[in-house]
Amino acid sequence: MTKQIPKYWQMKKLGEVCDIKSSKRVHKVDWREKGVPFYRAREIVKLAENGFVNNVLFISKNLFEEFTKLNGSPKEGDIVVSAVGTLGRCYRVKKEDKFYFKDASVLWFDNFKNINSKYVEYLFLSELVKKQVMNKSMGATVGTLTITRAKNIQIPLPPLPEQIRITKILDETFGKLEIAKKNAEKNLKNAKELFESYLQGVFENGGDDFSFSKATEDRWEKKTLGEVIDFFNGYAFKSKNFVKESNTQIIRMGNLYQNKLDLNRHAVFYPDNISNKLKNYILIEDDLIISLTGTTDKEDYGYTVQVPLSNKTLLLNQRIAKIIVLDKEKTLKDFLLYLLLSRTFLDKLYKTANGTRQANLSTVTMKGILVNFPKSLQTQQKIVKKLDYLSTNTKKLEKIYQQKLDDLDELKKSLLQKAFEGKL
Repeated sequence: MTKQIPKYWQMKKLGEVCDIKSSKRVHKVDWREKGVPFYRAREIVKLAENGFVNNVLFISKNLFEEFTKLNGSPKEGDIVVSAVGTLGRCYRVKKEDKFYFKDASVLWFDNFKNINSKYVEYLFLSELVKKQVMNKSMGATVGTLTITRAKNIQIPLPPLPEQIRITKILDETFGKLEIAKKNAEKNLKNAKELFESYLQGVFENGGDDFSFSKATEDRWEKKTLGEVIDFFNGYAFKSKNFVKESNTQIIRMGNLYQNKLDLNRHAVFYPDNISNKLKNYILIEDDLIISLTGTTDKEDYGYTVQVPLSNKTLLLNQRIAKIIVLDKEKTLKDFLLYLLLSRTFLDKLYKTANGTRQANLSTVTMKGILVNFPKSLQTQQKIVKKLDYLSTNTKKLEKIYQQKLDDLDELKKSLLQKAFEGKL
């Protein structure tokens, strides 16, 4: 609830100021590949986030007209809200919109009484309403925003002219913040892409500087990955032996997230005494590991991570492989890491994956991938030094731009809080 609202404001339940309902049920047999767009909660979330959605489901024009006569359909100024999955994402219907939506997974607000629907849209962006949407004590099925729950959401209600004034201020301010956010996102993307382009250039052109003019065959050669490294596959740990907490953690694919080792992400533990029996699977600082399984048509695998120092015993799970350098006098591990992170290598790697729904990499097949490789350790060291410098500076820029994005989000939250406490 708000801390305090002006005396001339009221606290109301959402169900007192608008009608909240869902649609008439549309069965799967009535879904079509073209016609009138048919939205589920996931499409409403995308509409709320982006203002548009590339829809994949439709119903026939005749069925849309039939249901519209029986139950109506969203019109300009109405609001639709995601009611399953990602809860409470709110989209205000535009004049040109024409669509129907899935019953139960989407709620529909219309017939607003002394409340501006734009004001309601901003309410659903506020922490005030978000907390109530996610509050399980309101008697809801987990992961569902029911009509009853929605009707009981408490909202601060100023007079209609005050609502319009508030939304006008928020429209103007949020518009400016959105421009600032897009600029920060663009700068963040550019910083990442600049480093990635340098990385790609090195391994695509076989160069030890960024002009690529000195890349010659006498200093670089083509090798198969199997000539440089070997793989050691992880162990199939039994889920029945997992424990709630210990000092021994299983490193699973979910922990290798976007080329970073995140020990807090879906953490799973094993009894401490088991590590003595599985010494070969213990990971130590600076080990290189790569995830071997992901989703077909997505690049959510093939992540390579250099293991940091940890106060836990880390064990290598199945479908993750440890990378073993065959000749440390000819191959620098840090150089190898950059190679495996490069777009040049990844494009070749993903082509070797097999599987229909689940993409799987074979370490045997991976060994056959051809890569550009410097003949001397000195050339590798020179490249690593340059890439380390670029990587460090790129990360500094990323941190700056990410902080700007975080600050903008906090500013939005602060503005919404002030708006619904009558302080704008």
